[in-house]
Amino acid sequence: MLTNPLLLRFFPFLAWFPVNSVILRGDMIAGITGALVLVPKAMAYAQLSGLPVYFGLYTAFIPAIIGALWGSSRQLATGPVAIVSLMTAAAVMPLAIPQTEEYIGLALLLTLLVGLIQFGMGAFKLGTIVNFVSHPVILGFMNAAAIIIALSQLDMLLGIPKGRSDSFLKDIWEMLGYLPQTHLPTLAMSAFALVLMLLLKKVKPLSKPSVLVAVVITTLVSYFIGYAHNAKGKPEHIANEAIHALVNGHIIADDNIRDLSLEITRKAAELRALEPYDTVAIADLNYQIELMRLGIDNMEQDNKERMQKLNRMTLHRTKVPESEPATWYLAGSVPAGVETDGRKWHVKKIENGEIKFVGGGDVVGSIPAGLPGFRMPTLSLDAILSLLSAALVIALVAFMESISMAKAMAAQSKQRIDPNQELIGQGLANVGGAFFHAYPACGSFTGSAINLQAGAKTGFAMVFNGIFVALTLLFLTAYLYHLPKAVLAVIILLAVTGLITPAALRHTWKASRKDGIVALVTFVATLAYAPHLDKGIMIGAVLAIVIHLYETMAPRVAILGRYHDGTLRDAKINNLPASDVVTAIRFDGRLYFANVSHFEDTVLNAVADNPDAPYVLIVGDGINGIDASGEEVIHHLVERLNENGIVVLFAGLKKQIHDVMRATGLRDLIGEKRFFATAEEALDAIYSRAEYADEDDPLRPPPRQDTMKAVPLHD
Repeated sequence: MLTNPLLLRFFPFLAWFPVNSVILRGDMIAGITGALVLVPKAMAYAQLSGLPVYFGLYTAFIPAIIGALWGSSRQLATGPVAIVSLMTAAAVMPLAIPQTEEYIGLALLLTLLVGLIQFGMGAFKLGTIVNFVSHPVILGFMNAAAIIIALSQLDMLLGIPKGRSDSFLKDIWEMLGYLPQTHLPTLAMSAFALVLMLLLKKVKPLSKPSVLVAVVITTLVSYFIGYAHNAKGKPEHIANEAIHALVNGHIIADDNIRDLSLEITRKAAELRALEPYDTVAIADLNYQIELMRLGIDNMEQDNKERMQKLNRMTLHRTKVPESEPATWYLAGSVPAGVETDGRKWHVKKIENGEIKFVGGGDVVGSIPAGLPGFRMPTLSLDAILSLLSAALVIALVAFMESISMAKAMAAQSKQRIDPNQELIGQGLANVGGAFFHAYPACGSFTGSAINLQAGAKTGFAMVFNGIFVALTLLFLTAYLYHLPKAVLAVIILLAVTGLITPAALRHTWKASRKDGIVALVTFVATLAYAPHLDKGIMIGAVLAIVIHLYETMAPRVAILGRYHDGTLRDAKINNLPASDVVTAIRFDGRLYFANVSHFEDTVLNAVADNPDAPYVLIVGDGINGIDASGEEVIHHLVERLNENGIVVLFAGLKKQIHDVMRATGLRDLIGEKRFFATAEEALDAIYSRAEYADEDDPLRPPPRQDTMKAVPLHD
């Protein structure tokens, strides 16, 4: 085994060598087993991301191999996953129409940004930054995202239209209005696929490849029953004038939107080229750009309303040969004597001046054969700025999902996981994938679990996995044409059911009300702001940090009293009387600038409530650190209390607190004899000297100069 640390730093996969034939054969079996499950799931997740389904296979190819070679886990499977696929769609959909060239270019740019962020974090050893996103935040986000994923597949499961807007819940509500138009063959195919997969999982030899077997069966059924029926047409082929007007209006608006978008890009370039002091020209260009954006928003809204009307219309198609253009009639308006094909058709979408009709179930269709070619992502400043915040959130969420799975497997395989190296591996996987048609990838729970169960020993398992996906792209794509998209929706539905964990949410609530509130707020915010999922997780993360800071600003403080067994306990909880000799206070928390006022007020109030006691004992077992502000407050507090005839003693302080006090001279000011290892030692000393202390005794209370209530602690 190679031990050169420099080489291993740049080429961590060299640690796999030497590899014997037994390990290599086991890795090959694990890789092929995982690929059998991954291929259909990869296409399903790509459907979720708004990209053509074969992009899922591209994401399961290059990123999987690179992630295995440069990561630190030998079993982690890198590829498309449900959460990141949904977040990709949420990031890119507001900027482009799904499955268009513009959408693909932006998705590849997002992949590149995610990879660069992850690689940069790993290179600068910032793997611990993910700790700022707490478990309750992730829990609330995952549950909300799983519900969003499930609801987003309703149109595929039922064969109904789905709108696209800035409000996911509004889109779902509108989609429910199309329920009467449910395509019964699509619903039947969804139900058949669901039952088939659940039954196959119960058959032991078929449980692992159950998804693949179901895909093969449903594809064959789709082919033999003629499940898919799609057609194209031009506006002039529509006989109804009202439909013709709606379609033409949509096409004209699309052309105008495209022209305005190009003009905005040109104006934005002009804006960047202007000198900063040319304020008049800058204001004029900004005004023009804003007007054009308003125009685009209005036209997009008009087109959305047109599509809503068109989607609700049922059409009939004349019976003509496939090579000849057909005429389309609104249901109920077919002229007498005109023969139709007997099907009910609906407008699916209007694209590039062409109408796409659907009269049956939706299938995957043509998948380009061959490996993904090299393609540069869309590199523009506007696009980068638009995607940057989403890329940061995706990078963090993807890494948290990857590292949590890697650590779980490492506990079983007894391997050491380096979070920073894993960040580098995931970053390189996404950077490499961005140039070969891959959208953001991360560690997959399912694929990783299969690798572990199948006995994978090195990352060669994922190399073989990627090779199998490449063979699928080269030789098997033609056989996937008739795969129903409803089946892919069922695969997604079953995959995300495990992410909905109400029991975990209840457990978090019982463990900590504050954490429960954070999880609940994250859950609600993620649902409310969908499809902008980054807002939900950022709200949860900020709330968790704010609550933590609030707790550190006012940590628990207890006034202590002697219990009947002689120990010190919380006087309030145990209903203990105040001592007329000593006021004992325990402070639980780091003493720093944000909570020094709370500490000071607590001591003053305790002294004011017990004015006859000549001693104040600060029990510092819970004080884990102190900064300059904390040291200064203690300094002034001791001085002023001494001036008022009160001795301040300390017990149980940790080494780091003593070090600060020695360095600043505070320990000498207080007096070496006023520090005790335990509170019990301090109390013994206090009670033995309180009445009989000599003049020179360091524990003798000094004469009081004034009452505490009249002496301010700050000038």
